[in-house]
Amino acid sequence: MATSTKDSGITKWHSADGEFRRQVSSFRDIIKAAPDARFPAEANRYHLYVSFACPWAHRTLIVRKLKGLENVIGVSVVHYLLGPNGWKFASPSEAPGATLDEINGAQYISELYLKANPEYSARYTVPVLWDKKENTIVSNESSEIIRMLNSAFDAFIDPEFRGITFYPEDLKEQIDEINEWIYDTVNNGVYKTGFAAAQEAYENNCRALFQSLERIEGILAKNEFLLGTRLTEADLRLFTTIVRFDPVYHGHFKCNLKQIGTGYPNILRWTREIYQLPGVKETVNMEHIKKHYYMSHTHINPLQIVALSNGPELDIPVVNPTARPY
Repeated sequence: MATSTKDSGITKWHSADGEFRRQVSSFRDIIKAAPDARFPAEANRYHLYVSFACPWAHRTLIVRKLKGLENVIGVSVVHYLLGPNGWKFASPSEAPGATLDEINGAQYISELYLKANPEYSARYTVPVLWDKKENTIVSNESSEIIRMLNSAFDAFIDPEFRGITFYPEDLKEQIDEINEWIYDTVNNGVYKTGFAAAQEAYENNCRALFQSLERIEGILAKNEFLLGTRLTEADLRLFTTIVRFDPVYHGHFKCNLKQIGTGYPNILRWTREIYQLPGVKETVNMEHIKKHYYMSHTHINPLQIVALSNGPELDIPVVNPTARPY
């Protein structure tokens, strides 16, 4: 059952030079641990809408898990297939792992955007952080959502999770610096490579991507994590791209100069260590990941044939990992 090649509107994101241009997030409010804030931190007031397939949404799931927020912020998961009407909700019988929208009763993510702003006309993306009290979107920017989850809700979580931070004060400047080039050349770089509409754009972005992977490999040859012995948001933001790299980006997006599993031993060790942290494995749904990319991007893969490989084995124990590096 093929979908239209214009199903997700991706081809509209190209400029005249064939470069892929990512849409800027539209909802950028902040939840604060202050009662007089427009969006004050409260237990069971906010809800996450995510896709297991999406690396940007995946970030929020990992931070929610590692911060012990499962009983504070609920989650709804869309179907892996991004079709003509955007992300849709589905029952587990239709797509194992997906959910119906029990908060708003929506059939599609687009309905949430239009409920929050009837004049909204851009793309309907995930993640979405929803305020159940005000019936509106707080944020659809993953980088800002993970920082809210990181610190705003400590009053409502079990004592063992309070004070855990993936954006520590003494590393903020370094985190911001490494996030900037990793986002541009790796997180978004795989998309700029895979969605390039001109040979020169493809080659330039592919080379920049692998130059950054070599740089990361060098960092992880010396450090357990990107910034030393502590796990930070920089690691979590990169992890969601790397875990998709061999099974999806290497083939589907033609990011094929090397594979993580055979070409980057230090990145592979690092990936395994993060994957094996308590709760992280449960956020990695490879069926949703592979079926989303191979079946949704019909301008790249018109027959929607899904590759077999899930990438390198990630359950192999890591030698001398830090017991709880955060």
